Amino acid sequence: MYNRDILADGFNFIDSTLREGEQFRGAHFTIDDKLEIAQLLDRFGVEYMELSTPVASPESARAIRALARMPRRFKLLTHIRANMEDAKLAVDCGVDGADVYIGTSRYMREYSHGKSLDEVIRIGQEIIAFLKSQGVETRFSTEDTFRSNFADVMTVYRAIDLAGVDRVGVADTVGIADPLATYNLISNLRDVVSCDIEFHGHNDSSCAVANAFCALQAGATHIDTTVLGIGERNGITPMGALIGRLYASDQKLVAKYDLPLLAEIERLVAAKLGIVIPFNTPITGEVAFHHKAGVHTKAVLLNPTTYEAIDPQDFGMSRMIDVAHRLVGRNAIRDRALGLGIHLPEEALKQVTARVKSLADDQPITVADVDRMLYDMPIAVED
Repeated sequence: MYNRDILADGFNFIDSTLREGEQFRGAHFTIDDKLEIAQLLDRFGVEYMELSTPVASPESARAIRALARMPRRFKLLTHIRANMEDAKLAVDCGVDGADVYIGTSRYMREYSHGKSLDEVIRIGQEIIAFLKSQGVETRFSTEDTFRSNFADVMTVYRAIDLAGVDRVGVADTVGIADPLATYNLISNLRDVVSCDIEFHGHNDSSCAVANAFCALQAGATHIDTTVLGIGERNGITPMGALIGRLYASDQKLVAKYDLPLLAEIERLVAAKLGIVIPFNTPITGEVAFHHKAGVHTKAVLLNPTTYEAIDPQDFGMSRMIDVAHRLVGRNAIRDRALGLGIHLPEEALKQVTARVKSLADDQPITVADVDRMLYDMPIAVED
């Protein structure tokens, strides 16, 4: 039985910001953009980086060659069709690995490539043999895995594993998988193949992070992610959100990454795309460590872990205790006063808290309004 402890053999991020991410609406990364993003992700510690196929355009091929030449620790991959000419060009561009894909669902076999299951296996075996002869790490993925016939998928994977592939890929191409389905499929596959297993999950039904985590629990070794989850349609598993899920499970799972770089990476990619980081983005979003209700703030001020599963300091972030609203509690007002060097007795704190609540009931207020009330207390003592 396979040891389904994520820490047993480790896992790898395959960052696809420069491949899947290029399919995001409005995305246009120049070669310089790609080098800048790649350098930062390399510092962060991603193990793999996947670029668009060199067949896509002359500039795509030039980008692969440029990244192949840069000093780096990550392995450089490109995503190619199950096509020998694509494979030969990938090798010529200097990649470390090729991510080969072909659809196995009836939709893909009928409307995409029109090949039978036997043809899919034969083509896969030929391409794997060629790439391995060139010293190129090879993954073979069944596109649209979760809408494919289960027996067909297992037949393909078993044959491809025997062909000597390094990794097989499971793709939730249209985002219909759920965590239980993901766990079951990966778990069954783990008992069929001896090679590594990669999971690629789209976020159309908002399950990408949960599915990726369950894939790891079931025995997957590689997870495709992008910065901020960008990609086709609603994108794929966001790296930062999966980092948060792994951290919340066991901090040791992400200890190998330079976590304080996460915010800088997301700001860089957002700037290149001309978008804002969503307010509810895990860890780096504007309100990720924002506390407001009185009961919450009292506990957080005494022990942040009461309401925080993630320590913001580990990511170079800060928590915020909101005081300018009607839900504020006396402990939050005290904390704000002490931050200003103002020491108030309990009765004075109660008075200020009551004034803040009363004013906030009538109109929106700001922290500056609260500060004025604190400074106006005649018994305030400043350090």
